[in-house]
Amino acid sequence: MTPKDKRPRKRVRGWGGVAGMAVAVAATAALLPAALHQAPDEGKRRAPQTTHAAPAAATEECKDGQAAEASLKPDGGAKGDAVRRIQDRGQLIAGVDQNSYRWGYRATDGGLQGFDIDLARAIAKQILGDETKVVFRAIPTNQRIPALQQEKVDIVVRTMTINCDRLEDVDFSSEYFRGGQQVMAPKGSGIKGMDDLDGKTVCTAAGSTGEEALNKEVKGAKVLTVDNQLDCLVRVQVGEADAVVTDNALAAGQAAQDPSMSLEGDRFTDEPYGVAVKKGSDDLVKRINKVLADYRKGGDNSDWMKAYRKWLAADLPGIKAPPEPKYRD
Repeated sequence: MTPKDKRPRKRVRGWGGVAGMAVAVAATAALLPAALHQAPDEGKRRAPQTTHAAPAAATEECKDGQAAEASLKPDGGAKGDAVRRIQDRGQLIAGVDQNSYRWGYRATDGGLQGFDIDLARAIAKQILGDETKVVFRAIPTNQRIPALQQEKVDIVVRTMTINCDRLEDVDFSSEYFRGGQQVMAPKGSGIKGMDDLDGKTVCTAAGSTGEEALNKEVKGAKVLTVDNQLDCLVRVQVGEADAVVTDNALAAGQAAQDPSMSLEGDRFTDEPYGVAVKKGSDDLVKRINKVLADYRKGGDNSDWMKAYRKWLAADLPGIKAPPEPKYRD
């Protein structure tokens, strides 16, 4: 492995390298209307195949034998305080990422685009009849739940894993994607998975399931936390970290930006992503679940599969269908 102080800095696609990325990372927290554009073709780098079949032991049960990802049944006409607040305002405020390639990131014109951005627009259309009536607020990983609790945003669409701990604080839609934690490291580093992280400096986002997994599974690693997951790629590039642990869905996009990086080993968790809302917002959950139900319809021609092919298939190949929703009894 090249010594840290000799490791060359690498350029990152989409932001003009480390300097350009630093500007993008710093430009958070404002309310930003965003136009949606087709993602540029970044080549055909192949990440390990992802499926939606979860290991039985990976499913958390929160109460009454219900899986964590069991949500409320869809209802496109549900109305309560949460939906009324959005309709009275005339805008949906969505907490998103602006630094996750393919999911939520900035185009060259400054607008936001990606799989999560498309989904937020579809939710705005369902509730307000117009997909452009959405305002995006870029929020760090560890501020997703506080932003909902403090009503700074109505929804969070930000590759957020549904689990029992988080369900104590927020509510979730049904599952819209399934990822898992995986190691990403420079090619030739000798790091081939979790077993090689002992004694290494490993970067992950503060408040993420990656941080939780590292602290639990790799006692000998020095865990470096950052506000936004893309910052971890920068830390490796400048020699401040040896590897990254993050959702494989995010890591695949980062490896596509920087071909000197590689996903290593198998994913070691199984994590369903959901749209998060303030606790008790049952009406809003039902409306979002209606969007997701419609998204899944149509088999290979469904809106979900079209969005997958548009944004994710190049870096996460092999997915044949969206995850099946689970609803509460």
